[in-house]
Amino acid sequence: MPTVYFIDADGNQFEAEAEVGSNVMETAVDNFIDGIVGECGGVLSCATCHCYVDEKWLDKLEPASEQEEDMLDMAMEPKDNSRLSCQIEMTDALDGLVVHLPKSQF
Repeated sequence: MPTVYFIDADGNQFEAEAEVGSNVMETAVDNFIDGIVGECGGVLSCATCHCYVDEKWLDKLEPASEQEEDMLDMAMEPKDNSRLSCQIEMTDALDGLVVHLPKSQF
């Protein structure tokens, strides 16, 4: 199982094993990682699973869809490396993925 490393706004690191085929939001919620809310359950109707993907991992991800880009416009403090964690599907190639969590989702 691939591992995801979550780093909160205070610099604390948490790791969680992800099921291949699940997404980063599901991994966070299933492992009680504070900072990822995922109110819509991953259907691209909120931005409460917003995260910042570590720069080293950006080129390993599928590009954001137009719908995801539109939702990121509603996220708190979006950056160039912002993604919705519900749209990052876990694969073995993403083992070790590092995501940083924003100070707030609201």
